[in-house]
Amino acid sequence: MWPAGANRTGSRGAASGWLGSGAANAAGLAAGYALDALLGDPRRGHPVAGFGQFAAALERRLYQPRRTSGAGFAALAVGVPVVLGAAAAAATRHRPLARAALVAAATWTVLGGRTLRREATVMSQALRRADLPAARQRLGHLCGRDPAALDEPELARATVESVAENTSDAVVAPLVWGAVAGLPGLLGYRAANTLDAMVGHRSERYAQFGTAAARLDDALNLVPSRLTGLLTIGAAPLVRGDRTHAWHVWRRDRADHPSPNAGQCEAAMAGALGVRLGGRNVYFGRYEVRPFLGDGPRPEARHIDRAARLSGAVGLAALGVTVAYAATSRPRRVTTGWLTRRLTRLGARSEMESPSGRRARPGR
Repeated sequence: MWPAGANRTGSRGAASGWLGSGAANAAGLAAGYALDALLGDPRRGHPVAGFGQFAAALERRLYQPRRTSGAGFAALAVGVPVVLGAAAAAATRHRPLARAALVAAATWTVLGGRTLRREATVMSQALRRADLPAARQRLGHLCGRDPAALDEPELARATVESVAENTSDAVVAPLVWGAVAGLPGLLGYRAANTLDAMVGHRSERYAQFGTAAARLDDALNLVPSRLTGLLTIGAAPLVRGDRTHAWHVWRRDRADHPSPNAGQCEAAMAGALGVRLGGRNVYFGRYEVRPFLGDGPRPEARHIDRAARLSGAVGLAALGVTVAYAATSRPRRVTTGWLTRRLTRLGARSEMESPSGRRARPGR
């Protein structure tokens, strides 16, 4: 029995607030996905570019070739958008229309599905015309490999691998974190993923400083990358692929990739398309030799088109899963406390490791 009418009303109000927030988050995710599908990335003044400028300025102030310094940098750079997102979520807790509008805007900002598919299509068209100079020039929009000596199959392979990995990074993962944590999840994930691209790779400058950013990105993508792999397998028949073969390749080859997450997406894509991915990747001034994923022939332009269609199907499936989760689950209260403590521990522990102890960040 309720001890007082006021308490009962307050409890019901709080419960309805949580329910309203979840439904608003779900509606915002769906609307933001639709905006990305229709409009793609903003042409000018992209907020992610603005965050990159902020992070670069912060790096100039905080950089020291130590892992503890990198952990502090990552905690602050990711913590700022998380705090902003949490403040916006708190301000709109009982205003579902405003919450849905903010989530839609944030989702549109952090997603990159349309742009990814458009770049893949441009690459496919160049290869179909046998215009290798145009294809090599365009590759930089998708990955950081040196295209100078790449032939058509290698350009196609680089494109298919980039589509596979970025379907997770630019579509599935933002939706997952938006469903789990709303505005702070959307903004925090994109900030962490951007930091990983900026400082999370092995180089003389970032071998120590970038460790925390790289490990944070790995942790945030553990679930989304595996969901991407499973959805890729499930959607394989939509591009004339075989689910059974895709499942077999994914189970067999996913752990062979040097990244704990990219292998999930690339192995599933290789199995779904019936091609062989992996091999020798040439970057500017270095190269990597990776195990093969899949059993089929080397990719061609037609496989890029199928990969782009499959990426779109996976995005729609991920939208359905995440919207359903957001609508029926209580949104998480997100703070920066866990993030700061975790990154500080990572940095302190990593400071005692040898430099060779850090796993190399594979280039894309």
